[in-house]
Order: sequence, then structure tokens, then C-alpha cells
Amino acid sequence: MSEFDSKLILKQAQSVFAIEQAGISAIEQNLGDDFVAAINTLMGCQGHVVVLGMGKSGHIGNKISATLASTGTPAFFVHPGEASHGDLGMITAGDVVLAISNSGETEEVLTILPVIKRMGAPLISMTGNANSRLAKNADIHLEIAVPEEACPLGLAPTASTTATLVMGDALAVTLLELRGFTKEDFARSHPAGSLGKKLLLGIKDVMRTGDDVPTVNERASFSEALVEMNLKGLGMTAVTGDDNCVLGVFTDGDLRRTLDQFEKDKARPIGDLATKNPVMIKDTKMAVEAAQIMETNKIHSLLVVNADNELVGALNIHDLLRAGVV
Repeated sequence: MSEFDSKLILKQAQSVFAIEQAGISAIEQNLGDDFVAAINTLMGCQGHVVVLGMGKSGHIGNKISATLASTGTPAFFVHPGEASHGDLGMITAGDVVLAISNSGETEEVLTILPVIKRMGAPLISMTGNANSRLAKNADIHLEIAVPEEACPLGLAPTASTTATLVMGDALAVTLLELRGFTKEDFARSHPAGSLGKKLLLGIKDVMRTGDDVPTVNERASFSEALVEMNLKGLGMTAVTGDDNCVLGVFTDGDLRRTLDQFEKDKARPIGDLATKNPVMIKDTKMAVEAAQIMETNKIHSLLVVNADNELVGALNIHDLLRAGVV
């Protein structure tokens, strides 16, 4: 297959960027009292934001509703065509309807306007035509008119859908700021995402417990400590007193250092050979804090203790990786 001219390819792509950037600039310049009114209406919504849109506007509307919902503003998308066949029952007087149509003349949207009006739900329109029927029938109109589409035929929605998406993001982010929405709030609505795991998973959720925790008494022999380390596979073992409080840790590094004078040290109790005051973490901490401690101290495993310094668990970097924390 013959190759096309690279300069022409890049020139066409750059043209699309320029046209779409111009479209965004155009709607930015139109921001004013209507946007403020829309934000105040959405902040006062006692129900959900119901987003409507057909075709490409519907795809953008779906994304806007998802962004609103994930940033603290309850929202969902309703297909206008389905709304006329029963889905209007999803909308209540306590909701705010956000109807999207670049032309403002989409019949499926216009058909359900009388019902929305009778219901008393506030209607915010987002169109590229302030003189359209949708814009004139809305309580608040947000203009998304762009100078031109990036499509050279002027047919495929390109710059107009980008402008619509940006307007939706502006609504969502402004609402997020006004609500004081935090990272923790975001994590609670995204528990399976990486941020959710970092902010919500505690040490107790990822640590090894019971027989999986490598531990020997301070009076244990060198050989007993090695057996425990090999059996548990964490590259270390906790060294505890009779009260189960941590006195130290014996690691692979300690083992290498001991080998230099093995004949002298092999008969000593492991408590004498262990590293005293090891780096540990409390069981009340978050898992992400364990990752930070490991990185700072350049270690791969951690002992977990309770408020009384009693050994309750252990974990290593692989446990954090499996949990999606790092």
C-alpha cells in the first residue's frame, strides 16, 4: 500500500485541532449569567440531573451525566426516543432536565418538552441555536455554537460535540468545587478504581495474618528462624517476646551479614542477631501509607502491630501490587 504525504497528514490533523480550539474559545466567550443561573439551579436540585440527547448529542450527554454522577451531582441519562415510550416515568418534579441538541430542533427532544413543563422540572437547554424551539422553551439556555465543524463537509459533529463536552465538564467541575467534593468522596464512588483502592483500603484489608505471618520467639535458634523465613516467603521474620510484642526483625540482609561470622553466631539466639527497632506500621493505617513507608526506607516488607506493639500481621510489596495500591 502506498504511503500518503506525511506533511499533508499532519497539516490536516493540525487543522482539526485549530478548529476545535476555536470552538471552545467561542463558547468560553459566551459564558455569563445563563451559566451562573444553570449552576444555581443544579445546586438547588433535590433529585437528579436528567440528561437528554439524540445521536452524537446523546453520546456526549451520556458522558456528561456520568461525569456529574462521579463528581458529587446525582445524574443519569435518558434516551429521548425511549422517554416517549415509558421512560418519562424516570423524571420527577424534583429533578432538573438538561436537554442537549446542537440544532435545538431535535423532534424526539421537542416531543417530550410539554410533559416536562407540566411536571414542573426546571429545564436547561444546551444548543448551538439560541433561536431554536428548544432554547426558547427552556428555563435556562447554554449556548454551544461553534464557528465551524472540523469535518470539511460540515456534516459530522466534531467541533460542536467537543464544545458540548467542555460545557458539560465546566458544569460538573464548578459544581464539584462548590460542593467541596474531595478525593475521598471521589474514591467512595470509585471503589474499584486505583484512586479508590489507594484511599479506601486499610492495612487490615491487605495484610497477612495468623499462620501466614513469619514470627519466632527471641530465644529461637538461628536454624528455627531460617525455617520460618523460608516457610512464609516474606524474606524476613518478626522476633517477638513472650507477650507477642515485636522486639526486632531478622531479614535476608541480616542473614547475609551473619554469614560473615556464621560459626560464631549460629549458636546465638535469634534475638541477639535481629535488627532492633524495625520499621513497622500500625494496623489502623491505610494501605497506601505502607507503600510510602516501603519506598522511603527502601524495604519490601513490613510488620504490622497494634496500639500495644503486639504483632498482628505482615505484608510485602507484592501484597500491595495485588491489591492495586501501587
